Amino acid sequence: MTKKEFIELYAKNGSMSKKDAEKNINLFLDSIQEALITDSEVGFVGWGKWEVQDKAARKVRNPRTKEIMTIEARKVIKFKPGKLLAEKIK
Repeated sequence: MTKKEFIELYAKNGSMSKKDAEKNINLFLDSIQEALITDSEVGFVGWGKWEVQDKAARKVRNPRTKEIMTIEARKVIKFKPGKLLAEKIK
């Protein structure tokens, strides 16, 4: 589902205009982004949790050239679904 399709679904389910739905969704996403940038967790009980984790540097081999390369350390965003969401998806 694209963001545009999600906005349409949200507007329909919330009985609001697409413009209002887009504003609400953008505010929600910006708030999650702001929290993750400050290394905070964002969690909704039963639904899921986003968190930032550190990934260590590692060496890999390019399968085409067989050259050893180093992938730098970085931060990644992980999402862990909550129990209620996981049960609904099964």
